[in-house]
Amino acid sequence: MSITDPPFFMRAILFIIFVTAAICAISKERSDTTKVPVHISGSISLNLNGIAPIPAFALGKPAIIANASVRKGRFSYDPQIAYGLNFKPWIIDNWFHFSLLNTSRFEVRTGIDVSMFFSDYESPDGTKLQGQRYVALELSGKYKISGNSSFELMFWRDNGIEEGTISGYFIDLVYDIWDISLGKNLLLAINVQAFGIDYTDNNDGLFISPKLTLSTTALSLILFSQGIVPISTNIEPHPEFQWNVGLGFTF
Repeated sequence: MSITDPPFFMRAILFIIFVTAAICAISKERSDTTKVPVHISGSISLNLNGIAPIPAFALGKPAIIANASVRKGRFSYDPQIAYGLNFKPWIIDNWFHFSLLNTSRFEVRTGIDVSMFFSDYESPDGTKLQGQRYVALELSGKYKISGNSSFELMFWRDNGIEEGTISGYFIDLVYDIWDISLGKNLLLAINVQAFGIDYTDNNDGLFISPKLTLSTTALSLILFSQGIVPISTNIEPHPEFQWNVGLGFTF
């Protein structure tokens, strides 16, 4: 079902409004939003292999990926842009998030993403670049176990707009642990994801994705390695193990 279908669109909007209103009604937190500071962060990285949780969206070649986050109070704008080294666009994401509930231990948030996925296709005039539009809705919850570890459960409903695009569901369980000291200036972060996809055109499966990130307190540099291991899938041809190593700069 496409998000352009009015019944689905109205149900999604009403669901978000209902959850937002319900949580705000029981929340006693009040703040003057004019005094809330704006926080900006992000990273730029060179990746040896452009991998993606959904194999159909993988680039499969080196890429440059830039992420940013602009946060003010409960709202945040979290865009991502990715290009191949040939300067052709790969993915453009525009995530808008709203924190429904945020305590010292627990956070619930919702979001909407308007994105573009680019790929080459063959035409009578030669190879051309094609852009496909997607809209995704997110609902997620994060539980902070300790000062440097957390569990997060995310659910997306992803909808392709153009004819021929795929649509479906993405559910992701994430374990994060960060700031593991490996010496005076070296820190290690561990991220492990177990996610399932249920998309049209037989794009279904269960995957595990571990990621290790090294950072230094002396410089704003990170070195990371990530893999995606298929556990069970009906995708044909059967996806192989995906890997990526990258070097990035954070701000």
